[in-house]
Amino acid sequence: MSISTVIKSIQDIMRKDAGVDGDAQRLGQLSWLLFLKIFDAQEEELEFELDNYQTPIPQQYLWRNWAADADGLTGDALLDFINGDLFPTLKDLTAPMDTNPRGFVVKEAFSDAFNYMKNGTLLRQVINKLNEIDFGNSQERHMFGDMYEQILKDLQAAGNAGEFYTPRAVTEFMVNRLNPQLGEKIFDPACGTGGFLASATEHLKKQVKTVDDQQQLQTQIWGVEKKQLPHLLCTTNMLLHGIEVPVQIRHDNTLSKPLSSWDSDTDVIITNPPFGGTEEDGIEQNFPTEYRTRETADLFLQLIIEVLKDGGRAAVVLPDGTLFGEGVKTKIKKLLLDECNLHTIVRLPNGVFNPYTGIKTNILFFTKGQKTEKVWYYEHPYPDGVKNYSKTKPMKFDEFQTEIDWWGNEADGFASRVETNQAWCVSIDEIIERNYNLDIKNPHQEEAEIHDPKQLLATYQQQQTELQQLRDQLKAILGNALAGKA
Repeated sequence: MSISTVIKSIQDIMRKDAGVDGDAQRLGQLSWLLFLKIFDAQEEELEFELDNYQTPIPQQYLWRNWAADADGLTGDALLDFINGDLFPTLKDLTAPMDTNPRGFVVKEAFSDAFNYMKNGTLLRQVINKLNEIDFGNSQERHMFGDMYEQILKDLQAAGNAGEFYTPRAVTEFMVNRLNPQLGEKIFDPACGTGGFLASATEHLKKQVKTVDDQQQLQTQIWGVEKKQLPHLLCTTNMLLHGIEVPVQIRHDNTLSKPLSSWDSDTDVIITNPPFGGTEEDGIEQNFPTEYRTRETADLFLQLIIEVLKDGGRAAVVLPDGTLFGEGVKTKIKKLLLDECNLHTIVRLPNGVFNPYTGIKTNILFFTKGQKTEKVWYYEHPYPDGVKNYSKTKPMKFDEFQTEIDWWGNEADGFASRVETNQAWCVSIDEIIERNYNLDIKNPHQEEAEIHDPKQLLATYQQQQTELQQLRDQLKAILGNALAGKA
């Protein structure tokens, strides 16, 4: 039976359970089960490789000792064990990060996890289905990595849960262009389910030649995620990709400590910070007075500039609103252009993040330590025959080959770059004249007239969606401002 068939069977079983309501809860349920099974597969490898290895959690909670037997615990006995024994023990595990890091990872993973299923017989069926996947088999584990990605992608249709997923084509392109190296600290301050970090890990694996290289890789991937479900998914994702002790994946709000307390020690930042949202009261106090705002994306951009070391490089997904916004946004853009070389903005077409959001997005590529003299823009076109992306027609990495061929080398100031129908260059003087408005349209492309009624209607609906999202953002900002005055 294929892995995709196994996962579909699991989802079908969960739909019968009265305790699991919707895709997000199904994924939450599946996540802690997958985590424990993958964790145990790694434990077996470590026990085989290392002499006198000590398991980081009590033996009876390892997957093999309570879940692996198809005829083992089931029904109420299984529910009693999970709800009354397994969860309380792992949540309260004594596991200091310095002496028991893998135990610490388990405790963090279970800190806010929850068993939604109420039928112990159905839960046993789910467990038995999971046991059909052999995570000790490297080929099956790799296949499951792809299937795990698909599970996350499917979650896009589950309301706000879609914010956890950035299309793989985008993550791979950003990693490809930043080209992280062994020994560099790689950080995603809003890591979600770990798509960027997983892609970076796979990129680095190609550079691993020795045992020391492998150990180096284990310590250079860092991430922070505010929400429980994506944090658990990210931790599991890191285990799947061979990071044995993902203690650097923290469950926290990156913005909750003063900007001045961060070290500027990061080589590579790859991220898609939340946009369109606002932070809780008081978070803005962690930032310098002139740059204070409640808007999440603006705060993350400041943090990224701060934590990069000189020569550190970043690729960040940001909405059009950041490019053309005024007020504090203008000050933050000036800060970016003064402290970093914003050498490239890739303008993505509509639909890349459908159905989560129709807001147009951009990828900003910059390097800290040198002022911006000019910004190159590249407008990413739809492939031939495609008018919008969808679940059945997603964006593909191959589409970025034209950007890759055009890219050139930062060391020589991208001297090989030329203007094309998709690419154009804007000087810093022009940007300053525009009051740091970076929303600069392609001068080589005229607005095409559209006569197809279906396409006109689709465009109108897209615009209405974007307008409503902007209204919601403004309503939230005004509401917060009024609350602050009260």
